[in-house]
Amino acid sequence: MSKIKKVVLAYSGGLDTSVILKWLQDEYRCEVITFTADIGQGEELEPARAKAKKFGVKKIYVEDLREEFVRDFVFPMFRANTVYEGEYLLGTSIARPLIAKRLVEIAQAEKADAISHGATGKGNDQVRFELGAYALMPGVHVIAPWREWDLLSRDKLLAYADQHGIPVDYKKRKGEAPFSMDANLLHISYEGGVLEDPNRAPPESGMWRITTPVEKAPNKAEEIELEFSRGDLCAINGKKMKAHELLAELNRLGGKHGIGRLDLVENRYVGMKSRGCYETPGGTILLRAHRAIESITLDREVAHLKDDLMPRYASLIYNGYWWSPERLALQVLIDHTQQRVTGHVRLKLFKGHVIVLGRKSKESLFDARISTFDDDGGAYNQADAGGFIKLNALRMRIAAAKRSQTSRPASRKKS
Repeated sequence: MSKIKKVVLAYSGGLDTSVILKWLQDEYRCEVITFTADIGQGEELEPARAKAKKFGVKKIYVEDLREEFVRDFVFPMFRANTVYEGEYLLGTSIARPLIAKRLVEIAQAEKADAISHGATGKGNDQVRFELGAYALMPGVHVIAPWREWDLLSRDKLLAYADQHGIPVDYKKRKGEAPFSMDANLLHISYEGGVLEDPNRAPPESGMWRITTPVEKAPNKAEEIELEFSRGDLCAINGKKMKAHELLAELNRLGGKHGIGRLDLVENRYVGMKSRGCYETPGGTILLRAHRAIESITLDREVAHLKDDLMPRYASLIYNGYWWSPERLALQVLIDHTQQRVTGHVRLKLFKGHVIVLGRKSKESLFDARISTFDDDGGAYNQADAGGFIKLNALRMRIAAAKRSQTSRPASRKKS
C-alpha cells in the first residue's frame, strides 16, 4: 500500500464514491485526484467538486463529455444496430469505456500510480472499467475498494460516513431509496432493492423519470423526420445539431410519447442473472430509424452479415471489450458498410410505439421498375426464376430421390 502515492478516482459525489475518497486517503495515505464526467446524467456536478474540496482534494477534474460520448461511442454502436440479448440497448455498458479512457489519460498526465472506481465485485462495471484501463495503460494499478474493504453492508457504509463527516442523502439513511439508479444521455437504469424480485412490478413512483406512462401519453400521434449521413443521425425535422443535442431531442420526443421502457432479466458477464429496468427513448427511436434507412441502402448479404455479427458485437460491448482488437476490427467492417447509409426516414410516435412511415435516399437500392407488380416493361424476366428455383432445389431433389430409393421394401423371391 505504501507504494501508492497518487490515485485518480472516478468520482460521482454520491455516498459510495465519497466514502471511497476518504477510505483511499486513510488506507493508502495517498493523494487522491477526482474525475467526474458529465455524460448527460442530468445532475448538477458542482456539488461533487465542493465535496472533493471539503476532503482536501487539490486536483479536481469535472468534464463535459456529452458530445464525445454520443459521437464516438453511442453513434458507432448504433451503426451496428446493437442490442444485447434481444432487447437491451446497452446504455450503461457504452458509457464505461469513455470513463476508463479519461481515467487513464488523467493518470498519465498527473503521473499517478493508480486509478480507482466504485463498482462492486458483483457487477459488470468493474470488468468494463478495468478491461478498458488495462487495454489503454497496460501497467496501470487498479484499486477496487469493494473487493478490498469490509464495508460490505449499508449500515457499515453509513457508520463510516458518519464517522468522517461525509454527507448522506436522507433517503439512503432511512433506507427509503427503493433501488439504485444510473443515468447518462442514452438511458436511465434502475436495479437493486425492490427490483431484485423479478416477479414484482416496478414501483409506481420514483422510477420512469424521462418517459410518460403510455396511458398518459398524448392521444395524438406526432410525425418526425430523421436525416442520416453515413449511418449517423445528423438532423431532426431538417435541423442539424451536434450529436449529443440530437440524442437529447430524441429523448424529449420519445419520452413525451412513452417510448423506450424496458423491464429485463439479463445475464451478467460475472455469471449471475440480474433484473434491470431501463428508459431509452431516444435510442429506441434511433434504432428503428437506422434499420429503416439501411433497408433501402444496404446490399442484402451485407445487411444479413451485419445481423449475424451484431450479437457478438453486442456481447463485446456488454462484457467490457470496447478497446479490444476484435471490437476495433469489427468496427472497421461496420463503418465500411455505412458509407452509403444516407437519407431520410419519416416516423410516427404514438403511445409507446415508433412507426415507420417512409424512407428515401439518393443511395437507395430499391428499384420500382423491377419490384413492381404491374407491367415492368421487360426490366425483369419472370421466366428466369424457374431455373433459379430448380438449381437451388437441386440438392434437396437429389436427397429426396435417394431417400425414396432406399425406403422401398425389398422384393420377395417366389419360393
